[in-house]
Amino acid sequence: MLKALKKYEFEPDYATSHGATLLEVMESLEMTQKELAVRTGLTERTLPRIFKGNQPISHETANRLESVTQVPAGMWNNLEAQYREQLAKLEERQRLDAEKTWLKTIPT
Repeated sequence: MLKALKKYEFEPDYATSHGATLLEVMESLEMTQKELAVRTGLTERTLPRIFKGNQPISHETANRLESVTQVPAGMWNNLEAQYREQLAKLEERQRLDAEKTWLKTIPT
């Protein structure tokens, strides 16, 4: 008789910014931040915000990144969507934790 396999899901308590991937791609291409800014037409002030996840990667930016890095725009768009989804899940988890704490204060 075969045993059923246990399935474990991983729910991280952090969100990984799309900027981490962009930094890795830049490193593999031996490209500086200044060079990426010039080649994409983005400002040098915009890039650090993208790296930190503070500024979303728009479809236009994804297309520019594709032309410079050869990484498909669809991947940049997917990374952006996944990052925003992770952030939303974390915010929801924090909200639920706060409600659980509040519920514990109610006498039963």
